[in-house]
Amino acid sequence: MTLLFDLQAVGVQFGRVQALRGCTLCIQAGERLALVGSNGSGKSTLLRTLHGLVKPDQGHFQADARARQAMLFQRPYMLRASVLHNVALGLWLSSVPWTLAKAQALQALERVGLADLAGRHAKALSGGQQQRVALARAWALKAQVLLLDEPTSSLDPAAKREVERLMAEFADDGMTLIFSSHNLGQVKRLASRVVYLEQGRLIADLPTAAFFNGPLPVAADNFLKGELG
Repeated sequence: MTLLFDLQAVGVQFGRVQALRGCTLCIQAGERLALVGSNGSGKSTLLRTLHGLVKPDQGHFQADARARQAMLFQRPYMLRASVLHNVALGLWLSSVPWTLAKAQALQALERVGLADLAGRHAKALSGGQQQRVALARAWALKAQVLLLDEPTSSLDPAAKREVERLMAEFADDGMTLIFSSHNLGQVKRLASRVVYLEQGRLIADLPTAAFFNGPLPVAADNFLKGELG
């Protein structure tokens, strides 16, 4: 397998806050990795570090520069433009001619079931539809690695199911998934591997079945019992 990310004793500090502490983690292509932990545990910082938005202060970090990445946030940014133009712009910025970019954007919207909304103003969409537009952008750009920060936390059940379905389908097509989630049911459904973080430290790193069936380090076990209780 291809090694996409290699972190060795990585630390990230924001002022007086140590967001990551001595994190050692390797991620291979094709994995479905879930990051779990309480608020402030370091999940978002780790995702941003992997995506190159945050530079570590300590340790060694290496990412495969050949792998195309896309990142989805809890609330995706939508331009004040049509849904089609929101997807096409990323292609155009990647040197795709505008006419072709619009055609490829429409294909991407068809892929996520939103072709009928191509002409609508993107900011008028529901939260779930906006996440699907963001997924269309990633698909259009042929992302090989998809990083998602709590992608369904503010969505209603139907929208969550739709976003989860697309995540699973993208992974089945070979895309690497790395996502944070408080929804342990979602973690069970989508992840093949679970990393538990607490106060910036990586406490557990296990296959999904092993994480949910134990044994676990005490901190991770207490978290799991609290979330499932």
